[in-house]
Amino acid sequence: MADLGLYSLRLALLLCAIGLATGVYAGITRRDEWTQVAERALLVVCGAVSVAMGALFWALATNDFSLAYVAQHSARTMPLHYRLGALWGGQAGSLLLWGWMLTVYGAVAVLGNRRQNRKLMPWVCASLFANAGFFLILVNFVSLPFLARPLSEGHSDGIGLNPLLQHPVMMIHPVMLYTGFTGFALPFSFAFAALVTGELGTTWFRTTRRWTLFAWSVLSVGIMLGGRWAYEVLGWGGYWAWDPVENASLMPWIAGTAYIHSVMIQEKRDMLRTWNIVLVGLTYGLCLFGTFLTRSGIVQSVHAFTNSDSFGRIFAAYVVLMLAAFTIALLFRLPALRSPNKLESVLSREAAFIINNWIFMALLFVVFVGTMFPVFTEMAGGVRRILGPPYFNTFAGLLALLLLVLTGVGPLIAWRQASFASLRRQFVVPACVGAVVTAGLLLGFGTAPGYWAIACWGLAGFVLTTIVQEYGRAVGARMRRLDESAWTALTTLLARNQRRYGGYIVHAGVVILLLGVSGAAFNEEKIVNVRPGDWTELRDFRFHFLTADAIPAQHYGGAKARLALYRGEDPLAVMTPEKRFYWLEQQPNSIPAIYSSWREDLYVILTALEPDGSATLKVYHNPLVNWGWAGGGIFVVGCLIVLWPHPDRTSGRSA
Repeated sequence: MADLGLYSLRLALLLCAIGLATGVYAGITRRDEWTQVAERALLVVCGAVSVAMGALFWALATNDFSLAYVAQHSARTMPLHYRLGALWGGQAGSLLLWGWMLTVYGAVAVLGNRRQNRKLMPWVCASLFANAGFFLILVNFVSLPFLARPLSEGHSDGIGLNPLLQHPVMMIHPVMLYTGFTGFALPFSFAFAALVTGELGTTWFRTTRRWTLFAWSVLSVGIMLGGRWAYEVLGWGGYWAWDPVENASLMPWIAGTAYIHSVMIQEKRDMLRTWNIVLVGLTYGLCLFGTFLTRSGIVQSVHAFTNSDSFGRIFAAYVVLMLAAFTIALLFRLPALRSPNKLESVLSREAAFIINNWIFMALLFVVFVGTMFPVFTEMAGGVRRILGPPYFNTFAGLLALLLLVLTGVGPLIAWRQASFASLRRQFVVPACVGAVVTAGLLLGFGTAPGYWAIACWGLAGFVLTTIVQEYGRAVGARMRRLDESAWTALTTLLARNQRRYGGYIVHAGVVILLLGVSGAAFNEEKIVNVRPGDWTELRDFRFHFLTADAIPAQHYGGAKARLALYRGEDPLAVMTPEKRFYWLEQQPNSIPAIYSSWREDLYVILTALEPDGSATLKVYHNPLVNWGWAGGGIFVVGCLIVLWPHPDRTSGRSA
């Protein structure tokens, strides 16, 4: 099977080179028969890489330690699901996964456009071949998943997967991120094809609209799952530390979110043509840049794969080459991209969306500078300096509040120009609710929570009221006009205008997620050393330390503490934080115990077990943290509503 995977990758690379040449030739000559050859080559490449994926999965499942990759990232003692997850737990396997997903998206594009977009498809195929070809070069010549382990190394039962990755969320989180990253290759390729061919209308983004939303939604879920993994595994009491690799996934999400909002203006008013193509190129470029950060070693992160300078240079050259080709095509078509319509009023939905875009770009700039600051300072003076969470929280927090304002304002303002009477009708009730919430928070807590949390709650009241108001008016209108029940009116509304009303649910999810984040203003923590039988307290919670026992296991050992948790005199739970040591990997890891309710989390870490039997515990009280996860769930529901298949009411449109 290993040989089958190896030769499948070589065949895929050869066909990729042929397909690239064929696609370019078809685009230049405009001969559809050659376009069909390129499309079929892309399908065959997808099949060949799929065989390689299957071969590596088989090697991991069957403990084929004759392969260096399997020996380095798997172990005989690991459960099957973690052995399979090792495919994306290492450098070579994750690159193979990247390339495979690119070819799957390419196959989808080919199958969905067999009878349409024939002028675009040669260059779409060429772009996809170029992207997939680079990853195939890497897995054939640079980072080889099917490299044989030297016999001189003797027998091996495997080194094992990084213990931090041995968590159920890590079976999903990386796959979701890669699905989102590679998904943006489709709008990028169609935008590139539109630039090359001069087909600069709405076809390219209408064709890829649903796939863009899919990639953005999946990337969003991947980021949220990453936060959950960090919360449960890294043992520091939080879920987002502005780590460089966390930021690497956030930056394309920011650019993609700006594009999803901005493209509505082009669709409705035929404006921002250049800007939308720039955003598409920037989004996919940041997906590649994020992958480069993860693998280049230029930033330090618990998530990073390697520190290879040569690999980083190769990948950086690829990113620059792809963006240079896109930029040259853009500059060549710049005169033809001028929009016929102009902004008519600052009191319009177009203006709100444009401001929204610039705030997203400011947020992207803040995250990029903070992420790359150690690299910039090392280049300038030889010393790495880090901009920590206070920098990000201050600037990104302020911009998030501005975006929260526009989340409520933008969808309710009329296109072209809004009157003051319509603004008063739309916003008087939400503004009053927001003011009441802010006043209530100030009366209850004063200024102790800080400006950000107070402003967040007030603006959340404003935005959620605008959403409820929009639903109420639309449902009420259908009930009066068509004599429908409230439930029928609501479901019909969602079915007939999924993008608008599903989008409101997405916005509501984001608002509730931010309310969960605001709970950090009330966080408390305590470090305590306790002996068996001792009690300790945090707020109105009491902890009774019972004992700490050894936890010998096949793949790891360590200790598990047992604490009885009480609220006052009422027993709530027995909490069992663990301190593990993984034998093969020679790596310690702390597994926190978490007691959750809708109000708060109690988060306990066993930091040390002393020779005298006492234990050192770190205890966190995290209010509202589960509101963040609930907001993420509502966000996903909204995305599913937007993406749910429905009859296309516009002729000639492809989803």
